[in-house]
Amino acid sequence: MEKQFEKLFAMMAEMKAVQEEMKAGQEEMRVAQDGLEQKMEAGQDEMRSGQERMEKGQEEMKGLIDEVKGEVQRKIDEVEEKVQMKVEDVKSEVKRKIEEVEHKVQGKIREIERRLSELEDRPFSFSASPEFMHPRPTIKSLTFDGQTSWTVFKTQFDVVSSTWMDGFCESQSTCGIGSEDQRWRFFKEFHLIS
Repeated sequence: MEKQFEKLFAMMAEMKAVQEEMKAGQEEMRVAQDGLEQKMEAGQDEMRSGQERMEKGQEEMKGLIDEVKGEVQRKIDEVEEKVQMKVEDVKSEVKRKIEEVEHKVQGKIREIERRLSELEDRPFSFSASPEFMHPRPTIKSLTFDGQTSWTVFKTQFDVVSSTWMDGFCESQSTCGIGSEDQRWRFFKEFHLIS
């Protein structure tokens, strides 16, 4: 029995040692848990602080955006005002030019009306005398048939038109003095009309 008591005491001592170890482990766990809670609290505080900084940054950003919007709107208003002033300047200049042209046109119209009334008031005493009338020369139309070379046709045309124009211009006061090129152009236009 003694051996059993010894065994029992040994087991009790061992149990006590295990209990002591368990208490020490629990204490360590409590300390670790406290440390963990402190770390979690510190992390939460840091998160709160970060969130506050973020909110502050967002507010600053919003303030900057509002400031930029205000500046942009101010510039837009400034440009619109300048454009409006330019438009008004252009409108007044155009109106002034239109009035100036209207004034000139009215002056010309009055001058033409005055001349017309002078012509109407003047007796018409011009009678057509046969000695002043020149018969208009008749010319056979030249047509390019496509078989004759263009140079030959042009030369024939120039000769005929030159002869005709000389006679025509002698009988017409409207021809005036002009270059050969001007007479050629007149003849072509006249030929197309008649």
